[in-house]
Amino acid sequence: MSYEKVSQAEHIIVGSKQVVKALKAGSIREVIIADDADVHVIDKIINTAKDMNVSVSHVDSMKKLGKACGIEVGAAAVAITV
Repeated sequence: MSYEKVSQAEHIIVGSKQVVKALKAGSIREVIIADDADVHVIDKIINTAKDMNVSVSHVDSMKKLGKACGIEVGAAAVAITV
């Protein structure tokens, strides 16, 4: 289901550093995390999302998440903007 949310969203932010930056700016509605991403990559995203009271959804595959974003590589995290 989250893959569909990502592919249908008007504005998304892809990549762990960009997602953290956008979370701190307060412009994120929801974060989607790939469960097969490295823990050290997604820990900061999850903690920042909790601090900012933003919901976090999980999907199983970085590759599928990247494809839902329309990119050729896997994505560890994607944010749907407000």
